[in-house]
Amino acid sequence: MPAALEVAREWFEQVWNRGSEEAIARLMAPDAQFHGLPTPDGSPVIGPDAFKPFFRQFRQAFPDIRIVIERSVTEGDMVALHCRVTGSHRGDGLGIAPSGNRLDIDGMAMARIRDGRIVEAWNCFDFLSLYGQVGLVQVPGTAR
Repeated sequence: MPAALEVAREWFEQVWNRGSEEAIARLMAPDAQFHGLPTPDGSPVIGPDAFKPFFRQFRQAFPDIRIVIERSVTEGDMVALHCRVTGSHRGDGLGIAPSGNRLDIDGMAMARIRDGRIVEAWNCFDFLSLYGQVGLVQVPGTAR
């Protein structure tokens, strides 16, 4: 089986950087829980079918999204990642007209890997900065 870091690297490369929806089911366990994604009630996203709408929304909003793993730490079946996310707001996947603005945020993700698939993940990405950069919210201390 691939090591935890290999699976995490493949997840970001295939799913996000290449936009492969097929890779979601291949790399995410059927009952995987993804915590920390923007959901209406703050509950985790469970399984590939529940994750795909989030994926489509972000790929539509940022068709050139790129996630680079800056640093990583692994311990057994766990991997922690510091990531940089860039792209251009060119679609209406966030429910607002495309601003054309550049996206540039940092975030952290931690995942538990079993049998070559993500079984649980915790995400802490700077969604407030993302929403500010595309004009969805006014972030205090930033110019418009």
